[in-house]
Amino acid sequence: MLQSGMDESPTNVSDMAKYGKEFVTTTLELRPSCGVGRMLVEKLSPVAPDGQAKFKVLNTIAEEHNIKWDSKSFEEKKTKPVNDLVDLTKELLEMFTATKMAKVFFTNSGSETNDTQYALLAPFVVHSIYSFLTKDENERDLTNFLIFPFILSRMLHNQIWISLSRYKTAKGDNRIVDKPIEFEQVDRERNWDDQILLLGLLLYWANLTVKGVSNLPMWRTDGIIITIFMHAGPVEIIYYWLHTALHHHYLYSRYHSHHHSSVVTEPITAVIHPFAEIIMYYMIFSIPWVTTMLTGTASIISLFGYVAYFDFMNNLGHCNFEIVPKKLFTIFPPLKYMMYTPSFHSLHHTKYQTNLALYFPFYDYMYGTLDISTNTLYETSLEREGESPNVVHLTHLTTAESIYHLRLRFASLASKPQSTSPWYMRLLWHVTSWSMMVVTWFYRRTFVVERNIYKTLNFTNMGYSEIHHTLRFTKAKRALIEEAIVQAERKGAEVLTLGLLNQGEEINRKAELFMRRNLQLKLKLVDGSSLTAAVVRNSIPEGTTHVAIKGNLSKVSSSVAIALCRRGIQVSTSCENVYTRLKQKYDYEIQDNLILSDSCSQKIWLVGDDLGKTEQMNASKGTLC
Repeated sequence: MLQSGMDESPTNVSDMAKYGKEFVTTTLELRPSCGVGRMLVEKLSPVAPDGQAKFKVLNTIAEEHNIKWDSKSFEEKKTKPVNDLVDLTKELLEMFTATKMAKVFFTNSGSETNDTQYALLAPFVVHSIYSFLTKDENERDLTNFLIFPFILSRMLHNQIWISLSRYKTAKGDNRIVDKPIEFEQVDRERNWDDQILLLGLLLYWANLTVKGVSNLPMWRTDGIIITIFMHAGPVEIIYYWLHTALHHHYLYSRYHSHHHSSVVTEPITAVIHPFAEIIMYYMIFSIPWVTTMLTGTASIISLFGYVAYFDFMNNLGHCNFEIVPKKLFTIFPPLKYMMYTPSFHSLHHTKYQTNLALYFPFYDYMYGTLDISTNTLYETSLEREGESPNVVHLTHLTTAESIYHLRLRFASLASKPQSTSPWYMRLLWHVTSWSMMVVTWFYRRTFVVERNIYKTLNFTNMGYSEIHHTLRFTKAKRALIEEAIVQAERKGAEVLTLGLLNQGEEINRKAELFMRRNLQLKLKLVDGSSLTAAVVRNSIPEGTTHVAIKGNLSKVSSSVAIALCRRGIQVSTSCENVYTRLKQKYDYEIQDNLILSDSCSQKIWLVGDDLGKTEQMNASKGTLC
């Protein structure tokens, strides 16, 4: 008979000879990284029975031995403390859900008046500037003075990423997730700047109250090295396990699902979290700061640079287009363990349970949570080219301020009518005008504004920065419109629609000029006048026999007039020029239904531009225009 013991088992002896004692011991004892699947270990591991199973066994034993005991009261007595603790824990967690904490932190965040929250910074900014200007050079606190410029730089940094991401995803090159962004996501992420404001307030508070946060040197090498190692170690590890816990169904449904509501990520998605979750992140991310301050190695560069690193990596991971070149990983292969890519984190937002690391994929490799399609998605995203649009709409700016309302610029402004622009936009009028002139002068070309998908229809909006209407700029605008038409044709578009100011008589003779100069065009050039004319024509009451054209002749009024003449309705105009133009173009169609008359007795008027007030007063009572 064989003696017990691992070392004396024939099987174990042969395994040791083949694999080594350490491997056999690790495998048999199911130590970490033993090579045995985690699920297999969990299924085969002994699990203590729960309370109900224990009470069931006790009841069975009592019945077999005819023992009478009150099992219900005993069960309630044993489980009550545990249940109370669970209820207390749930109650505390419920206090920090997104809905309730929204009332605690920035109650007007995301509303129409959320600009007023920046007034919270005003006392600190004024105090900082005043102290810096009035104190002697030796007493000035450069750290305190640089907090406000740092806040502004963070906003600029994030806005650049937002505009770049929206431009790249609209073009389609290197796009990762091919889905449109829902309106709910736009509204949910409008308060992305709250976290910048919160950190600014915390920095001012710490600078004024915490020892070691004021009068920091500009640079300390040892402090920067400590910051790097503290992030790569404790911060990444603690975040990984916190993130894993947040994906548990209880915490996920109450907290982290708010962030994961955005499947198609944008740079600002990175900072959209419930308030309690933000506080937990701040506690983790402050570890390098606290360490350098306790060791006396903190510096302005390590303090602000660490936040800038977070902003860069957050924006990079959520931008939804692959931008990290493959050459970086070829030159330095270990970089793939120390830096994630946009496609890496995008998989986390689409598959949820994989790629849980903060910025270092090393921890996903180590704990086995790396998605198997990470490398494939990275390579395909790098090689991806934008799809050909089915429909292209060429839009235009109306004023210099309207550039801020483009989707590429500020979401908070783009989601509102231009007439409701905040007061500070008026103060920036001169800056806007001069910047527009510079942009127009150096970047006079068309660009993609946004892209939408309606079922199988790929719809692309294009625009250009031209807003001037002088003869010189009209010629430039004409060239830009023609360039957009040729570009849409080259991309395989089937239809191109023109915005209202892109179809003027003075620019392209209502698109006729482009059609004549590009006879080989396969796409359909649409200006919307046919649809508008149909709406106007169908809105004319039944039984109408006489209609008047007043003001300058537009393409819509011309189309309506021709359609009415074909139906046998008389159309009169008091302008000889309008009468002549219509006769020359459509004489065979309008026959005798177009007449030249100064009468104003008609009850239906088709009104064009530049209709004088005197002529308007001649309309009889009840006239429809």
